[in-house]
Amino acid sequence: MKYPSFDHIIDALNAGKLFSFPGGVHPDDKKALSNTAIIEQPPLPQILTLPLRQHVGSEGMCSVNVGDYVYKGQPLCTTTTPYSVPIHAPTSGEVVAIAPHVVAHPSGLTEMCVSIKPDGKDTWGELTPLTNYQALEKDKIVEAICQAGISGMGGAGFPTHIKAASSKPIEFLVINGVECEPYITSDDRLMREHAWQIRQGLDVLSHLINPKAIVIAVEDNKPEAIEALNIACQDKDDYRVISVETKYPAGGEKQLIQVLTGREVPRNGLPADVGVLMFNVGTCYAVADAILNGKPLIERIVTVTGEAVKQPKNFRALLGTPVEHLLTAADYVAKKQSSPRVIMGGPMMGFALADATIPIIKTTNCLLVPGKKELAPEDAERPCIRCSACADACPASLLPQQIFWHAKAKEYDKAEEYDLFDCIECGACAYVCPSEIPLVHYYRKAKSEIRLERDERNKAEKAKQRFEARKERLEREKREREEKHRKAKEARLAANKNKANSTSTTASAQGESSTPTNAKDKVAAALARAKAKKAALQAEQNAPKANEESAEREKLAAAKANEADDKKAQVAAAIARAKAKKAAKAQQQTQPHSGLTSPAHDVDENAPNQGQPQVDGETSTPQDDKKARIAAAVARAKAKKAAQQGIAPSSGRETNENNTHTDGKADVQQEDKKARIAAAVARAKAKKAAQQEDTLEREPGSTPEAQTNDKNARVAAAIAKAKAKKQLAEEESAMETDDTSTQSHDEEATKKKARIAAAVAKAKAKKQQTTQDTSGSDSDAIHTSQPTSETENNSRNQAEEKKARIAAAIAKAKAKKAQAEREKES
Repeated sequence: MKYPSFDHIIDALNAGKLFSFPGGVHPDDKKALSNTAIIEQPPLPQILTLPLRQHVGSEGMCSVNVGDYVYKGQPLCTTTTPYSVPIHAPTSGEVVAIAPHVVAHPSGLTEMCVSIKPDGKDTWGELTPLTNYQALEKDKIVEAICQAGISGMGGAGFPTHIKAASSKPIEFLVINGVECEPYITSDDRLMREHAWQIRQGLDVLSHLINPKAIVIAVEDNKPEAIEALNIACQDKDDYRVISVETKYPAGGEKQLIQVLTGREVPRNGLPADVGVLMFNVGTCYAVADAILNGKPLIERIVTVTGEAVKQPKNFRALLGTPVEHLLTAADYVAKKQSSPRVIMGGPMMGFALADATIPIIKTTNCLLVPGKKELAPEDAERPCIRCSACADACPASLLPQQIFWHAKAKEYDKAEEYDLFDCIECGACAYVCPSEIPLVHYYRKAKSEIRLERDERNKAEKAKQRFEARKERLEREKREREEKHRKAKEARLAANKNKANSTSTTASAQGESSTPTNAKDKVAAALARAKAKKAALQAEQNAPKANEESAEREKLAAAKANEADDKKAQVAAAIARAKAKKAAKAQQQTQPHSGLTSPAHDVDENAPNQGQPQVDGETSTPQDDKKARIAAAVARAKAKKAAQQGIAPSSGRETNENNTHTDGKADVQQEDKKARIAAAVARAKAKKAAQQEDTLEREPGSTPEAQTNDKNARVAAAIAKAKAKKQLAEEESAMETDDTSTQSHDEEATKKKARIAAAVAKAKAKKQQTTQDTSGSDSDAIHTSQPTSETENNSRNQAEEKKARIAAAIAKAKAKKAQAEREKES
């Protein structure tokens, strides 16, 4: 589209000729209710509630805490993004709350707010004005505007520093003082009373933007404001104060640009795209206050009007002042309304508030409190009659009727096809609608739903992109790992191959061969290491239980070892008893023929029994050996039976008295008695063999062979004596572990057995003495008649005595060893 040139526009402005926009309406402005009274300062409210976001963009990060004392003008938050501006404390006081609070929104939403309780002192914080701003860099001035928290005060709330820092070439700087909506007079009173400060703000913006032309547009129904601005700008020839036709919505940004320049802002474009920047007169006033005085944006002019208040007027209200506080200051009369109703903004673009505690924010320019019949009721909607009056009144040349049908049916995609977002929500269509349909309400709701859907789609798209990026990253990392493992595997295979080759070469040189390491072995080794690691972890977890089980196993092993030792000792005792019994039987058999043999008993070198053990001059036969083995087996069986019946072992371990049986004890006592008798007999034999040895030593005819046999007999006697002594000690130890009554009984039995054994030994000794005397009286005759037989008998006796002494010595040694073990265990 071809736009009018700059020179053409300037010529038209100088000639007083303006362009026009389509549509528009001429409602009753009702401005006379409030534009006659000067701006007043309301009383200080008890609580000031300031939302952290009062502009288009993101909210700042809160920089105060509950309980903090703040000064007037102190920042309450810090900016985090370019489209974020801070808010400031409107007065000094204490921060009493930082929590969500209902804010100015058609849906009554809540946002994070800071609540301050004023202290009444109104103490300012530190101020930093920039009086010589012309000498400063523009970026520093823009930063000061941002830190002052200034945003568009005409209703949009766009951050001012973003506009002021535009890099596009600007031909026209437009100051909007049209204020076309009915009832609102805040800008009118501001231009009347503070025209000079508006001019100062315009100077600052002109310095930053450096436009070719500056235009101040004011609607022609505000002659006092036009005159005040002309006086303020009379020394600036390039500042043009232009009177604009009263037509709603001539104060809209796009509509006013079209009226002044004839240029139409693109659908998705900005005013800077057509070489124009526009600021509200309230914004100019705030810029001058921030740069020249160092004051942040903490207050604004608010019109309180309507038939339900007695004194409609404009207030210089602190940001955060509750709506009900201003209504009270304007003498609100509740009975003039059928139901409480307050509209923030004008009747065309405003919205009804859900709560009277909602605070005043930077974009609040009017509070309309209509009477009962002042405005059409909200529930007066009737069906559309398709009159097309809405299309005729639309300044954006849209089809409001079609957009309404699709918005109501929630067919938002079709509503967008009819350029829903080109709607400036001026309310002209709803004003002219004969069916009283609140068209703007449907448009706003549809826009909100579409924005939510877009946000969800954007979030989903971003999530999808993140997922795909993560998936791609994981796949890339997987490929890199596989490539790394492949290279490592190739390196290992190469190393193994080189190693195998070198090993093969070495083996071939040595006549050997080597086989490369099998990969399966490595896998098996890895599995084994993993299992070992898992077993170690399980072992650590089961350590207490394993320690207990180990202790139990050690105790069982010790008990088994003691039982085994006891069993061995019992077996050895049984063997000793069997041997003693066998020796006693042999003694009884040989006593009638002691020292006498017949020629038939001469030793034959070729006899089959040559070299067998001899007892008391008789040669041992296989039958005697078999009997001895049978007797030993019987003794072992009885010892085992006694152990099972609860006989205490030699180690001193306690037994269960309830498991001891009387019959078993009787058998064991009988066996012990026999063993002691056999031991006594063995001792008697040993004594006899010693006496015979002395006799042989005194005899001149004794030979070295006979002496050797005699030595063997003494050794056997000593072994038998030691075994008997060990058995006696074991029996005594076993008897000590019984209870008191059993011990007394066993001691008496032992003493009785000892007396019997002593008597037997004494009788045998006496008998042996008699035998020796008889042998001595007849020795000469025997020696004369049978020299060879006597020599052989003496040799056999000496050999038996020597064996007996050896057996006694071995038994004695074992007894000492068993005694030492018992002492160690006890």
